[in-house]
Amino acid sequence: MTEDSPAPPAQDFAQPPLTEAAAEDLVHGICFKTGPPRLVGAELEWLVLDAERPWLPLPPERLTAGHEAARALPLRSRLTAEPGGQLELSSAPAASLSDCVDGLQADLTAVRAALGDRGLVLRGLGRDPRGPQRRLLTSPRYEAMEAYFDRTGPAGRAMMRSSASVQVCVDAGHEEPGPLGHGRRWRLAHLLGAVLVAAFANSPAREGPYRGWKCARQGIWSDIDTRRSLAPPLDAEPRAAWTRHALDTEVMCVRAHGDGPWAVPRGLTFRDWLRTDGGHGLRRPTAGDLEYHLTTLFPPVRPRGHLELRMIDAQPGEDGWLVPTAVTHALFDDPEAAETAYRAVKALADAYGSARAPRNALWHTAARSGLADRDLRTAATACFEAAAEALPRLGASTHVRDTVGAFAERYVRRGRCPADDAGDHELLQPIGKGQRP
Repeated sequence: MTEDSPAPPAQDFAQPPLTEAAAEDLVHGICFKTGPPRLVGAELEWLVLDAERPWLPLPPERLTAGHEAARALPLRSRLTAEPGGQLELSSAPAASLSDCVDGLQADLTAVRAALGDRGLVLRGLGRDPRGPQRRLLTSPRYEAMEAYFDRTGPAGRAMMRSSASVQVCVDAGHEEPGPLGHGRRWRLAHLLGAVLVAAFANSPAREGPYRGWKCARQGIWSDIDTRRSLAPPLDAEPRAAWTRHALDTEVMCVRAHGDGPWAVPRGLTFRDWLRTDGGHGLRRPTAGDLEYHLTTLFPPVRPRGHLELRMIDAQPGEDGWLVPTAVTHALFDDPEAAETAYRAVKALADAYGSARAPRNALWHTAARSGLADRDLRTAATACFEAAAEALPRLGASTHVRDTVGAFAERYVRRGRCPADDAGDHELLQPIGKGQRP
């Protein structure tokens, strides 16, 4: 998801039509940029609430004023707004965990201060307990997205307007096989995903279709589309599998010149569109259309040259977000920790079968039960221990190591997750003196 953006650039429409072979080559070439893992990044989404009455919806003008104040700051990170008014800070690719954390912490401090001057606060929750909010952004992109999602139920609106996450980005890895090879890291990301869902579950639901779930946000994402949020098969070569998956997923919308509405075709995959010649009343697709289409795919792990892990709920507290960032970085970029994590999660996944994430028994158990499930708790404990041992080798600061250790002690070793701390009525209480958002 991205902020409300201007119309597509005119040059996108001036490009020559794509052939099917050219489209396959384009996706194949951009999805995995291989080489030694060097960079790490994080994208942090936050709910924006009234500091004194967080249980009430915010008027659009207050949200917009808060966004504008934050955008006026000289930030290192990219700041964008989500359709429901959530704010997202996306770090620049960092050469070390410390660089990533320091940049985001400085920017968060500045954003919190700017919002605080307006009586607003950032809150780290995976799902807004107030329910889907009014859509703040009104561009043709979001009008079309909502029309598309409404065909399959309310999950799309809930995802757009009421969800928030911590997305961790790691390099794809070496071309060659091995613990840091791109094939192993692609597989690890999907196998580890259920453990990350369980350990960081922070979107409890007390009613509705996900009643009793620790990570209702995962349920929402699973339900937005029959294919759009699904991982490709893991038993195939990653580039080929992702290319087939991308081209055989329905087109969400077709961009238009200017400010006019975007078409929302029904049942048209991108491959179908490539094979049309003016059919469905549509123009021929271009490279710009394909690149846009890739941004409308929401699998748990999205290859964008690097790997974007999208399954982690937004975390509570000022520093809660750095725990999944640090743990994920350690489990991917330290060879010893990567091997330990792979063995732990592969054994767990093997016991649950090979159905594709997130619609399989393991991911459903993770979302429903968190670390109350004994098998997930065992795997999470092994992964957190491996990460704790790796963080000093990766140059992590004492603060990062202590924060990860405190999370492991409070939650992982006790079979708990942040969702176990409070019910909806407590999650949106005012922040009093000495409390942290």
